[in-house]
Amino acid sequence: MTQIFRLRGDAAGEALAEVTEAANLETVPVPRAAADVPRRRHARRWSLYITGFLAIALILLAIIGPFIVGDPNTGTVTARLKGVGASGHLLGTDGQGRDMLTRLVAGARPSMISGVVPVLVAAVIGSTLGVFAGLSGRVVHAIIMRALDVLYAFPAVLLAIAIAAALGPGTKNAIISLSVVLIPPIARIAETETARLRDMDFMEAARASGANRASIALRQVLPNIGPALVVYCTAAVGLCLVYAGGLSFLGLGVAPPAPEWGSMLNDLRQYIFTNPTLALIPATVIGLASIIFNLLGDALRDALDVRKEARA
Repeated sequence: MTQIFRLRGDAAGEALAEVTEAANLETVPVPRAAADVPRRRHARRWSLYITGFLAIALILLAIIGPFIVGDPNTGTVTARLKGVGASGHLLGTDGQGRDMLTRLVAGARPSMISGVVPVLVAAVIGSTLGVFAGLSGRVVHAIIMRALDVLYAFPAVLLAIAIAAALGPGTKNAIISLSVVLIPPIARIAETETARLRDMDFMEAARASGANRASIALRQVLPNIGPALVVYCTAAVGLCLVYAGGLSFLGLGVAPPAPEWGSMLNDLRQYIFTNPTLALIPATVIGLASIIFNLLGDALRDALDVRKEARA
């Protein structure tokens, strides 16, 4: 009997040794979410690089494009409505025999001006109003934000069309109308972020040190709300490109015969059933430019959002 118990004890000891050895040799698995963090960061970084490069390329094309192409208004009637890939006309010609590629390149400048300048103007005015409202008392805050809420009562597209129609066609009036449309959302973002920072310790320390409101806004508030404003304004450029193209399509933007992507689409819509490819070219360019800036805004949000990166 004693021998039997000894044998059973030896077997149990060997089994325990095998289990211990297997446990020591087994590699502790890394959580999948933690293992995917470097991969996600790498993808975000490359997304930012690619979209940033494409956005800069569009801006450079708008700056130097008109200098590297010929006269966009020169055309011959005998060469009208040539298809894509025609000899001497890579993207074909329009109804007046004008080269489509030349007009697209030359039209990049007014299109980008109508898409970028309103965002810059609205960013300056809207962020100023939002920060001032966030740092002011209840009465001033209510006056500023309720006045901006009046503009929210109107759909953005209809408000832009109404203002542009009241002011008349032209690039300057289109910029004014689009700036008015973009001021309220930018001001709302600035006010929300300022209210979040208002009761923090560093803000209390700045007020206790005797700093005035302007100094607090410039040194404490703007550096902290800057990333949120940059992300929104970058994405707003893509939206503004579509709005500006729509105004030009309706005859409220750049006046013909000056090339602009929206006005080109308006000129070619009459051929959409006979030669639809030509009509789709400026529409595709507007859509791609808008997508680039929207993706750039998403990439900047991922790159600048420190709290999201910490949670990942």
